[in-house]
Amino acid sequence: YEAIQQQYRPEVPEYFNFAKDVLDRWTEMEKEGKKPKIPALWWVDGAGEEVRWSFEELGVLSRKVANVLSDACSLQRGDRVILILPRVPEWWLVAVACMRTGTVLIPGTQQLTARDILHRLQKSKAKCVITDDSVAPAVDSVEAECQTLKYKLLVSEGHRDGWLNFKDLLKDAPSDHHCVATKCQDPMAIYFTSGTTGSPKMAEHSHSSYGIGLTASGRYWLDLTSSDVFWNTSDTGWAKAAWSSLFSPWIQGACVFVHKMPQFDPHVVFESLSRFPVTVFCSPPTAYRMFVQHQPSSYTFKSLRHCVSAGEPINPEVMQEWKAQTGLDIYEGYGQTETVLICGNFKGMKIKPGSMGKPAPAYDVKIIDENSNIVPPGTEGDIAIRVKPTRSHFLFTRYADDPEKTEATIRGDFYVTGDRGIMDEEGYFWFVGRADDVINSAGYRIGPFEVESALVEHPAVVESAVVSSPDAVRGEVVKAFVVLTSDYASRDPEKVMKELQDHVKKVTAPYKYPRKMEFVQQLPKTISGKIRRNELRQKEWRK
Repeated sequence: YEAIQQQYRPEVPEYFNFAKDVLDRWTEMEKEGKKPKIPALWWVDGAGEEVRWSFEELGVLSRKVANVLSDACSLQRGDRVILILPRVPEWWLVAVACMRTGTVLIPGTQQLTARDILHRLQKSKAKCVITDDSVAPAVDSVEAECQTLKYKLLVSEGHRDGWLNFKDLLKDAPSDHHCVATKCQDPMAIYFTSGTTGSPKMAEHSHSSYGIGLTASGRYWLDLTSSDVFWNTSDTGWAKAAWSSLFSPWIQGACVFVHKMPQFDPHVVFESLSRFPVTVFCSPPTAYRMFVQHQPSSYTFKSLRHCVSAGEPINPEVMQEWKAQTGLDIYEGYGQTETVLICGNFKGMKIKPGSMGKPAPAYDVKIIDENSNIVPPGTEGDIAIRVKPTRSHFLFTRYADDPEKTEATIRGDFYVTGDRGIMDEEGYFWFVGRADDVINSAGYRIGPFEVESALVEHPAVVESAVVSSPDAVRGEVVKAFVVLTSDYASRDPEKVMKELQDHVKKVTAPYKYPRKMEFVQQLPKTISGKIRRNELRQKEWRK
């Protein structure tokens, strides 16, 4: 870890464009035979169809798409493009083409409703939307209220009134395109934050923030080389797809493996890890919680050597179970839509289950109090990144069109993440909860994650969400919403509740046990799979 901190000295030039300066460089190395012969993108649909593109083929096709954006859609540098596609190869082509043209990419997920799409189109003032047959009707239903939307591109074999057909235009487009000269701090992408608290904000990233800032993630956390085949299961609408399905692997010249997988299925994941030479794998904690319930030990993952997780904290119990069944550790990483990797368990570091590791070399990370003072080890505070006297190039530039919310993230010399945490004596960081999620009961501060981790250790629990609930005596108490396994769902709820309460008292400090409990079929989640504790908390306090 100390060596990583010393070695990491990224250069940030005045001009930088990921497509030209990174992807086209790999093309040259391919041509010169200086790179292992593995694809840049390897896409499978699970039904026998595969796409394998070299960096050269990716370059040719993305230049054709760049011409579609510039010519057929008359898009200028700085224009905003909303891209809503599932895991299909065209998503990667459009993402790279936007870099080549200097247009600003705004990815969204297929799960967005018409109302979500309307919010995004109106707020972003996007000129172009690119999507498929499943989302096009929702776009059409709100188009009349979106004055800035000028071009609609349909990725489909079929045609639709009012839409340009992407595949037709791609076929006819020329393959030579001159990449726009973009400055490091020019806007490259906007991500709508996942909205675990409040409505989504538009986090704007520059060409350097992801394009250079994710170097440490690819090299040290994901441990990738140009011989690796890397599979990240993220939805394309989430910032994690940019992190780990595009920038981090391609900075390292690794192969991005993609499975279309319209519905998440642990057995499809296991079969793919057995069948394809995937060496490094990333999935969110929600997925790992499902994996360990579906006997991964009955499969052989012959190429897999490194597993990582991010998105929300991963329970130590799940890490132990995964290791017991596969022999592999899970290296947790922590970051936000607004950042690159903030903390991580890097290859070669001792893993402390439940900790999100140590600060990534891109940032100076501290735990601070409400007056911006750095607190001693073992003290809970706000997780923050130093931005003064120098703000890192690898942080979001701003919340687009919202200077007040941008300014509200700064306290003293720090960018405040909105997450609470503790740093221990060895410099490892431990997540307590979103600042809004921490429970204050009779003077005790209780982080939901610790209680949730204690609950998931019990065989009755698939997953849980812990929030504050009003109480006449204590002000607020811990309430757990629990999804039970099928074995326990039919048992006497009173007895199960008592068993779970006793279990939590045993494995963590007794004052943290959930005094209230509700058994539910499922937990409310954001589109990217994070638990919406604020929704549950608001419901409690409205009663």
